[in-house]
Order: sequence, then structure tokens, then C-alpha cells
Amino acid sequence: MEISSKNVVDGTARSPHRAMYKAMGLDDNDLSKPFIGVCHTGNEATPCNILLPTLAEEAKKGVAENGATPRIFSTIAVSDGIAMGHEGMKSSLISREVIADSIELMVRAHQYDGIVGIAGCDKSLPGTMMAMARLNLPSVFVYGGTIMPGILDGKELTVVDVYEAVGAYDAGQISLEMLKNIENTACPSSGSCGGMFTANTMASISEAIGLALPGSASPPAEDERRNKMVYETGAACAKLLELNIKPRDIMTYEAFENSIVMLNAVGGSTNGILHLLSMANEAGIKLTYDDFERIRKKTPHIADMKPGGNYVMNSLDKIGGIPFVLKKLAAKGLLNGDCITVTGKTIQQNLDAMNIPEPEQSIIRPIENPLHSVGTAVVLKGSLAPEGAVIKTAGVEMTKFTGKAKVYDREEYAFDAVAKGDVEEGDVVVIRYEGPKGGPGMREMLATTAALVGQGLGKKVAMVTDGRFSGGTRGFMVGHVAPEAYVGGPIALVKNGDEITIDTETTVIDLHVSEEELAKRKESWSKPKPNYTSGALAKYATLVGSAAQGAITTANP
Repeated sequence: MEISSKNVVDGTARSPHRAMYKAMGLDDNDLSKPFIGVCHTGNEATPCNILLPTLAEEAKKGVAENGATPRIFSTIAVSDGIAMGHEGMKSSLISREVIADSIELMVRAHQYDGIVGIAGCDKSLPGTMMAMARLNLPSVFVYGGTIMPGILDGKELTVVDVYEAVGAYDAGQISLEMLKNIENTACPSSGSCGGMFTANTMASISEAIGLALPGSASPPAEDERRNKMVYETGAACAKLLELNIKPRDIMTYEAFENSIVMLNAVGGSTNGILHLLSMANEAGIKLTYDDFERIRKKTPHIADMKPGGNYVMNSLDKIGGIPFVLKKLAAKGLLNGDCITVTGKTIQQNLDAMNIPEPEQSIIRPIENPLHSVGTAVVLKGSLAPEGAVIKTAGVEMTKFTGKAKVYDREEYAFDAVAKGDVEEGDVVVIRYEGPKGGPGMREMLATTAALVGQGLGKKVAMVTDGRFSGGTRGFMVGHVAPEAYVGGPIALVKNGDEITIDTETTVIDLHVSEEELAKRKESWSKPKPNYTSGALAKYATLVGSAAQGAITTANP
């Protein structure tokens, strides 16, 4: 059945349905118009999402005042920052699939004609856009906005500074009083984490791929422009119904290329790779690691953004936001400018229509003088990761690391070792059985990586995991190792003292153990018992595939 609200409200057989709508205050005039679902991921679990119910009301006005009937509904969102470092983080990536599935179910059940999606924290952004691609109804995405930075002793702080301060405190480098001051200062408002972490990365990508209005990614959550932008998003969705432009018209292969350019130009989160693969799958676009590497090698890294750099999203907003970045890239022929967007115009037409000044600034470097000549979202392959692994090189000075493995079969064991000072210069910390199936849920390792950085080891050790990293992670940290340990990938066979080499220039990650020895180890290896045998996590572990394909769930894995 083709999705259409007319299936629900037209004809005498739908009299009961109309009666239920009238119980909510709608009249026959409302019921004669197209229905647009206004979905938000608002809750009180996270500052990233706490304002979204209010923003949804603004989107509702934008829809209603432009010829359609809005219906607000919500779905879940997990706070990565609060779920971090414990068992709760296993729910984070899984929430991406639940968000996409729940939006699909709400829209299919009620036969809405279009979708406005409002999201704040990490997985809620790709989850919402995945649902839009899957349903392929006129849709517009809008970000809930970034948090303002905390200011302490003249320095801009983010929540990552608090995580790193924990490591510094454990190492005796700062006092408990200083740790408390950082804790009390770092997050002064609502909104998503301020650096170019995963939420701001995916918000930037939403503009680059054409699913969001130009300029919608950078205004802070509590900026008065945010309400106006959300209203305009509702209006734009109503207009898209007239234009009959759908997500798959927008999310073309070329649009995904633009997204990969953006990911690398701004030094975005490695989670962006995982999410773009999943979004492409929903849009019916074949995207592989080879595409990411091809585009990375021709894309300069030009944005000096935290965690590897010096600035937060609010600072980028002040100089023109993501359109300013897009303009720089387009001027040098690095974008496919003829890709259609939710405005009904191409990305180049959108940029041409915007008055984007050229202020004196140090946040976005000239294309001719970039921070790095190539992009920072690097895909590695080698004997330790035959299917691939990823590393973010923004802010990382070294390009090669060889060290001895220290192996931990869950993140908590590694964190405790770091806290006790058991990790030393030259070590390669290996955290395994944290992959999509093995965790399950592919936990982020921010608590552990930040502790290493806080102890002054960020440039002296490396980490390798089949789990993930927060967009706030910095250092020589390799994630998404595939095949993962739980399915018998080489990472399952690593022993303490094994030598591992990571080389970002040659894009190699190798375990220096002979094939004969690995074969012997494989013979004695057995798959561990699953951590969960019931509930959502067990279902996910059954359905999820490799990180190299985006850790997507399929009905026939």
C-alpha cells in the first residue's frame, strides 16, 4: 500500500478514524490536507535533546501555516555522554536502529505524507535520516543545535575536557577541586556536545547531503535563530509535498560523495563513516570503504575544530557556519554542485543565493593552506583488520606507531588498568569483544581514551578496538576493527606482547604474528557465550552485520 493520509481519512469507512482525530481538535478542513509527521527525539535524558519538544511546536507551526496538517510524535534518544564508560553504552548504537524503526512504524501506521525530523544527540541524527531514506516521503531534517562552551580561566571547555580531567586527576596532575571546577563549568546550557564530535559532524553532513536547510547546522540550541530555523523547516516540508521531492531524489551517490568531503574537511567523527554507510544502505546506494578513501585523499582538512583542534561549533557559527565551509569547498571544485536539496534547488544554487562574508578568522583554513593536505577519516586494512578499521587523524601528530599489545576483553578492564597506571608508553591497548555482535552494540571508548590523554599518554600509546570511539576522542586510536573478535576475526587471536603496527600514511594495520601461529591460535579459539540472551541487545546481536558495512541490521543476516 502506498503511504498516504487519504488511506486513513477518506470515505465513509473511515468515519471512526476521523472521529478520533476530531477528539484531538482537528476539523474536516484539517483532515482534507496532507498530513506531516513532526518527529523529535526530545527527552530529559540528555541536554542534547531537552529542548526538542519545544522546537517541535515551532515546526508544527511551520507545517500548519503552509498548507498541511502536522502531527507531533517522539522517539527515543540515548545520551552517549551519560551512557559512556559502563554497560549502558551498549544501548547507544542500537538506538540508531530503534529510532529508524520507530519512525518508520509511526509513519506507516498513520500513513503520513511527509516527515519533519528533529534530532539532537549522536545516533538520533543518522537514525532519523535513515528513516527518511527508508520511507522515501518528502522529508526535511533539522538539528536541535549545539551547546555553548564552558569558560574556565579563559579556555573554552566541552564535556570531553571533563573526561580528560578524570584521567589527569587519577594521575595526580590536578586536584579534586580543579576536577570539580571543570565539571561545574564545562556544560553551561542545553544542546549537543560543542566540538566537531558525532552530533555536530552529522549535523554538518545533513547540510552537505541536502536533507537540511542551508545554515541550519551551526546555530546553538538556545539561540533565537534556532526557533526560526525549525519553523522554516516545517514550512519547507510542506513545500516539498508540492514539489514531490523525496529523500532518494536527494540522497544520490553524488550527494554521499559531498558528505564524505564534508566529513574529512571538518575533521569529523569516525562515527560519520559508520552512519553514512547505514544511510546509504537505506537509500539504496552502494557505498564502500574504497569510496571513503578515494574521496579522503582529494579532500583537504580545513576546519580547526575540537577535539583535535581549537574551536567549537559556536565559533564556526559566528563566521558563517557550514555554508561558509561549503562555499570554500565548492569554489575549488570539491563538491558536486548540481545535487538537489530540500529547498528544491541545487546545493550550488543555495550557496549562490546566500550572502556569505569573508571575515578575518582562523577557524577555516584556505584550501591552499589546509591543516592537512588530505582528509582525516582514514580507513586502515591489514592482517589485524582484513575488512577494515578506522582512525581519525585530526590533531594527531604521528603517522606511524609500533608497539606491544596489552589485551583486554572488555572496556572496563582496560579503564581500570589505565586508572591504576598499568598502561605505559609504547603500549598498544587492545580492547576486544566490544564489536557490533560481541558487545553487543559496539561501545564507544571515550572514558578510556580520555583517561589516557589526561594522564599524558595520548601521544605515547595507541589503542585498537572492534568497538567505537566518541567523536570527542583524540589520539592514535583505531576502531571498527573488522572482522570483530566475536566472529573470530584476527583481533580475537592477539596475545599480550604481540607487536602491532599502525601506519596512517600507508593505511596499514598489521599484527606481526606469522600465519602459521595465527592458524594454531584459531584452532584453540572458541566463540564466547553471548553477553545477552534476551531483550533488545540479544535481538540486535542476531541481526547486526560488520562495522565495515555500517553495522546495519537486516532481516536475513
